[in-house]
Amino acid sequence: MTNPAAQPAWQELQQLAQQLTDSHLETLFAEDATRAQSMTVEAPGLYLDFSKQRVTASVLQALYSLAHQQQLTTQRAALFTGGMLNTTEQRAAWHTALRAPAQDSADGYGCAAVHAVLDAMRAFTQQVRDGAWRGFDGRAIGDVVNIGIGGSDLGPRLVCRALAEPGGGPRMHFVANVDPADLRDTLAGLDPATTLFVVTSKSFATPETLANARAARHWLQAAGADSADVGRHFVAVSANREAVTAFGIDRMFEIWDWVCGRYSLWSAVGLPIALALGMPAFEQLLAGAHAMDRHFRQAPAASNLPLTLALLGIWNRNFLDLPGHIVVPYAQRLVHFPEWLQQLEMESNGKGVTRDGGPVAVETAPMVWGTVGTNAQHAYFQMLHQASVAADIDFILPLPHAELDADERERQRVANCLAQSEALLRGRTAKAPVSTAQQSAALAAARHFDGDRPSSTLLLDRLDAWHLGALLAAYEHKTFVQGVIWGINSFDQWGVELGKTLADELIHGLMETGTARHSASTRALLARIRGEH
Repeated sequence: MTNPAAQPAWQELQQLAQQLTDSHLETLFAEDATRAQSMTVEAPGLYLDFSKQRVTASVLQALYSLAHQQQLTTQRAALFTGGMLNTTEQRAAWHTALRAPAQDSADGYGCAAVHAVLDAMRAFTQQVRDGAWRGFDGRAIGDVVNIGIGGSDLGPRLVCRALAEPGGGPRMHFVANVDPADLRDTLAGLDPATTLFVVTSKSFATPETLANARAARHWLQAAGADSADVGRHFVAVSANREAVTAFGIDRMFEIWDWVCGRYSLWSAVGLPIALALGMPAFEQLLAGAHAMDRHFRQAPAASNLPLTLALLGIWNRNFLDLPGHIVVPYAQRLVHFPEWLQQLEMESNGKGVTRDGGPVAVETAPMVWGTVGTNAQHAYFQMLHQASVAADIDFILPLPHAELDADERERQRVANCLAQSEALLRGRTAKAPVSTAQQSAALAAARHFDGDRPSSTLLLDRLDAWHLGALLAAYEHKTFVQGVIWGINSFDQWGVELGKTLADELIHGLMETGTARHSASTRALLARIRGEH
């Protein structure tokens, strides 16, 4: 696997970064009157303005060359044809097939099976939403609780929060944390006879998920349901039919080993979305993602939105040495987008090993975090404006549904988003001073900041299922491109396995004394927790 730092384009980018060290972003605008128009990219339903990034035409050309030298075209073809991209687990990573329409052959792999599951989801969700699927006392389902964790939780949770409308279907709830309070608080006030559980685990062996599922089953049976009733109140999304049946669940919606968890909301993992919003909305979500797939696969480099997002991230992480990537959606309904993106980017690309097993020679995934605006402005934006270390920021702004003059809050939402990126660009310097009357030097210094902080602004035509699907797919492809350039496998997650193994051992350690293999600190903590001090 070619070390990206050995590529000619990498060397060129290092030189370009040095040349731009002393160039304020405002200077780049002054030198190019067309910058605000030329440094934009448009894709289905999305518009990206990256003119406030510290890039030039020369930087972009070198980034395109780097992607080419790292064989992006070949790797992208494998992504869309079921190639074995997940080399350590000997699996494809073919989430694009999950949203390919029935008339699209999807290159012949998996398409029929995918659409058979979609048909089963359509029939089942219609039964639940119409009231035909009934609980153990004959009443219709009113609440659905999704039990999963990681990719089996974050994606469906994000979409349901972003798109849910009151009264449109059963009330949707999500339980992921093994902390008993999560399930207990969720079930408080729910009626067992009208509650349906969706247990999502590809292996049906995820410890946290199964522990919560067993507790939910006990809650149901304590309310009067017998073993035969479990099948009326539990369905599973899994690849392990034997384990699902052993649990007492009759209805299983299949996923496959080539469905990576954090890319899985497009599969039956999205069953909660279909239950909450209706199958037509879920199909619109798939259609928007598929439109972005086609754009990513076909658009030239200079007009390719996911590629542009990825290359800007490479530039900021590897050449401008920015350790953090902040995402700030100016939409309350996208409150879960940052945490979904955290898993997508950091679990995919937070790697120290290349695809051929060697150590990576460059920095990989930045720290990803963020919250919704305008809340974020009253939390950590002080740091973004004036801290000694800058960060790269994506502002995400769904356009208003109503006319701006119809609601003062909409005007504030839009104005604040644009104002924050403008302030990060301009700062407050001697060229644009604050009031100087009777102002001490210390106060003047405190109110000074240089600006020159990079950001991008991504506009959505509207926040609906189709556009949300396109947005999520764009960031999936961004993550994929960055993994290709860094030479890593974006589809495994071995870094979490040791912690899981040790946790399983420590569960027994909480009840026993056989913990000699653990560190002295862990043994001391166990003794303290068991009251042996």
